[in-house]
Order: sequence, then C-alpha cells, then structure tokens
Amino acid sequence: MAARAGLRNDGTLKVFTGIVQEIGEIEEVAPVPNGARLVIRMPRLAAEVGMGDSVSINGICLTAVELGAERIAFEAMGETLARTSLGGLGVGSQVNLEPALRASDRMGGHVVQGHVDATGVVDGIRADGIARVITISAPEGLTRYVVEKGSIAVNGVSLTVSQVVPGGFEIWLIPHTCDVTTFGTLAVGDLVNLEADVLAKYVEKLVRGPLDAAAE
Repeated sequence: MAARAGLRNDGTLKVFTGIVQEIGEIEEVAPVPNGARLVIRMPRLAAEVGMGDSVSINGICLTAVELGAERIAFEAMGETLARTSLGGLGVGSQVNLEPALRASDRMGGHVVQGHVDATGVVDGIRADGIARVITISAPEGLTRYVVEKGSIAVNGVSLTVSQVVPGGFEIWLIPHTCDVTTFGTLAVGDLVNLEADVLAKYVEKLVRGPLDAAAE
C-alpha cells in the first residue's frame, strides 16, 4: 500500500453520529503483538482521513496508522479484538465506516463514542412491508439502558429501538438503511457490536449517586 502524507484534520472530535458514510472492505489482516493490523479499502473516504484520525469501523473507534490512496491501515489491541466482533472478521469482510465528527457537521444520529459496550447476536429477521425487522439478543448489563423509541448503535449505525423484548430488543430498518450499510447482508446468528446511549449511563450514575456506583 503506497503511503500518503497527511495530518490530523482540524476541527474533528472523537465522537460519531452513527450515520454510515461508506461500506468498506477488509483487504489485509496481519497479527501484531497482542493485536492485529487491518488494511481497509475505502475509496470514497480515504482522501478525507489523516494520520492519527479516528474512524468508526463497525462501531469501533480505531486510529489511522498508515494512509493510502484508497486504503487505510489501522491497529487494534487484543482487548478490542476480544470484546467486539472485529476478531471474527477476515479478508473480504465488509464493514460500516464513519469518520470522526467535525465541529461544523450536522448531528444526524445521536452521540456515538465508538466504545463498544458488548456484543449481541441476531436472533431473528423478518419482513414487514418495506421494513426489515431485526431481533437482537444482548447482555442484561446493556439492556438496562435500552428503552423503546430510544437510540442505540448497532455495528456503528444509529438506530431507534422499536420494541424491548425479553433478553434483547427489536429494530426496524427501511430499505435505504439496508442499502447503505452492511445490514443488507446481516443473517441470523451474526455477532453485532452494541453501544448504549451514553446519556443513559450518566443519568443512571447521577440518580444512583457516587457511593452506589463505587460499590459495584
């Protein structure tokens, strides 16, 4: 991969909105000490990414470590590979991509940090008119932050929870969302990265108080 000179873009924040801007493809995966180096093809976004910039990859905030004309390299720590679905992806896998939010950008979705809370499993997929309804199971430690009509990031996509169900939740997708993200090829049994709305976590801590939080 040919190197391209670049500097960190001015005015970027280390947060995202959950609005996917390109579907990328993993072209290389190489082991590094306690981690992996990934090269992702992103022909539309590559020119916008500078060295050290943050990019959400399936909802995981990773840092660009090498730049190319259409490809960007990232390094993921062992903990990231173990706690997210990234460790199970390989060459040819498609991923949702979103560069870090600029201060001048519109907030199209909700505040997404790129810090995956847990992984969930796709338990069911069904059609309802033009919609694709997906049921996802999630750990109890995450579902306490999930509320009907609230926001959640699934594989880096800002989505609205249509219904809370035992052990998980449902989301309804319009055809456009399936076309511009990897949800169009999602299948039952797939592992997905989940990030709860950070506002819910702050509210919980404020309500419970510092002593209750410290006792956990």
